[in-house]
Amino acid sequence: MNMVKGQLVDIENRRIFPAEITIENKKIVKIEESQHEEKQFIMPGFVDAHIHIESSMLVPSEFARIASIHGTVATVSDPHEIANVLGVEGINFMIENGKKVPLKFHFGAPSCVPATPFETAGAVIDSDAIKKLMQSPDIFYMAEMMNYPGVLYDDDEVLKKIKWAQHFNKPVDGHAPGLRGKDAEKYAKAGISTDHECFTYEEAEEKLKLGMKILVREGSAAKNFEALIDLLPQNYENMMFCSDDKHPDDLVLGHIDQLCQRAVAKGIDVFKILQVACVNPIKHYNLNVGLLQEGDAADFILVENLTDFKVLKTYIDGEIVAKDGQSNIAPVAFIKPNNFNISEKHTEDFKLKADTEIVRAIEALDGELISNEIEAKANLKNGSLSSNVEDDILKMTVVNRYKDKAPSVAFIKNFGLKKGAIASSVGHDSHNIIAVGTSDKEICEAVNLIIKNKGGICAVNGKNQKSLPLPVAGIISDKDGWETAKLYEEIDKMAKDLGSTLKAPFMTLSFMALLVIPDLKLSDKGLFSGKKFEFVNVIK
Repeated sequence: MNMVKGQLVDIENRRIFPAEITIENKKIVKIEESQHEEKQFIMPGFVDAHIHIESSMLVPSEFARIASIHGTVATVSDPHEIANVLGVEGINFMIENGKKVPLKFHFGAPSCVPATPFETAGAVIDSDAIKKLMQSPDIFYMAEMMNYPGVLYDDDEVLKKIKWAQHFNKPVDGHAPGLRGKDAEKYAKAGISTDHECFTYEEAEEKLKLGMKILVREGSAAKNFEALIDLLPQNYENMMFCSDDKHPDDLVLGHIDQLCQRAVAKGIDVFKILQVACVNPIKHYNLNVGLLQEGDAADFILVENLTDFKVLKTYIDGEIVAKDGQSNIAPVAFIKPNNFNISEKHTEDFKLKADTEIVRAIEALDGELISNEIEAKANLKNGSLSSNVEDDILKMTVVNRYKDKAPSVAFIKNFGLKKGAIASSVGHDSHNIIAVGTSDKEICEAVNLIIKNKGGICAVNGKNQKSLPLPVAGIISDKDGWETAKLYEEIDKMAKDLGSTLKAPFMTLSFMALLVIPDLKLSDKGLFSGKKFEFVNVIK
C-alpha cells in the first residue's frame, strides 16, 4: 500500500482540493480529502493522441524512458512506418517491445500499407489482414485513413477496412488535409472519427461541426497549434493534443506538457486544457489508462504548478517510472528486424538528361507537410541537369531500398544547402532513401552511406561525413534515446552548417516523398502531383 498527498486536480468536476490517494495492487483504492501542507498538484497523466513512435527513431521501450519524464503515461500510436517496411511483423515487433515497459502504448492497425500504388513499399496490409488485426486485443483502433480519395470514390477495399473496424467497435482515425464541403461531409459520414491534419481554423471548425474530433498537432515538422488553439475554449470536449512525428532531440526537451504550457499562457481555462491533454484520448479510444478515480489504474503525475507543468513524478500502475527529470525505466534488449536489399549506386545513376533548364520543382515549406509546385531553373550542362546552388534549386532523389532500380530524380527549393548533401531512409511512407544535394557526386556518396548502414540519416561534405545508423527496419536506432538524440543533433547541425535554413531539415526531407499530402512530391517511381493524383514530368 502506498499513499500520495497533494492538491488533486479534478478535471471532471472542475475543482482542486487537498487529497490523499491510496494505491494498492496497481489501483487507486481510495481518494480522500485531507488537510496537509503538500503543495504539489496531482493530475492525470498526459496522452499523445496520435504519434508514430518510429519518427522518434526509437523503439517504444526507449521512447517510454524519455516521454515518461515529461509526464506522458500513454500514447495512441500508429505503427504505419514500420508496417510499410515489414508488414504485420513490424506491428508485432512494436507491440511486443512496448509491452516490456510500463508506459501504456495503444497501437492501431495501419489502414494504408502501402500508402499509395505510386511508390514501392516493403509490405501490403489488405482488408483481410485488417480483419485479423482488429480481432486482436492489442489493436485499439484503425489508424489514419490517408486514402481519402478511396473513401470519396467508394473504393471497395477501403470501405471493407472501415467496416471491419466498425464491426469490432474500434474507432477509425482520419487524415484529410484541406478536405472541405461535401467531400469532408462524406468522409465523416463514412465513419472517420478524427483528423489531425487540419492546418486552418476554418477547416477544423467545419470538421468539428461534422462531428469529427480534431487533434491539435505540434510535432517536429508539422506545427498547427497556433492555427487551431483558439478553437479549444468552445470545443474542448471534442479536441485532443498530438505530436504525430517527434524527433528524438525534440522529445528530450518536452512532449504534450509543452502544449499545455502554451495553452495556459494564452489564458485558456486549465480544466479545459487538461480535458484535451489527458481525458479525451482515453475516452475516445477506450484506452487502458486511469483517470484519477477510485478503482482506476494508478496512472497520474505530480507537477509543481499548473502553468509550466514541471513534472516531479510520473506514476504508471502505481509505480514511479520517472522522478525529477530522471527515468526509472530500465533499457530492454530487442531484435533488429530489417528489409534492405540494394547494392551501392554510381554517380551516373543520378544524371538527368535534358535540352532545357526549365523544370517543375517542389517548393518545401518550413514547418509544413504540404508543398507547392513551382517552375524553376536548374543548371544545364552537356545535356544534363544539375543543382542550381545559387538559386537554391537543388537536385533530389528517391532510391528504392527494396529492389535494385534506377533512382528517380527531381528538383527542390528551400533546403538551402550551399555544399554537400543530406540523405535519409526515413522517408514517409514507404521509407525509401531520400537525398538532396549540391552535386550528383555528393548525392551519390550520401545515398551509399545509407545503403552501407542498411538505414539511417547522414550529412556529407567531401571527406567530412556524419551518420546515425538506423538498423531496425532502416528507420529506428538501436541506441538509447539520449545517445540517439545527441547523434541526431550533431547531424542536424551539420546540415545547417552546410547551409540549410530549415528548422528540421531531416524531418522536412522525410515528408518530400509523402504522396498523400499535396501538392508536389517525389516517389521512387517519379514526380507526383497530389492535386492531379498522377505522375508529372520534371522537365517542363
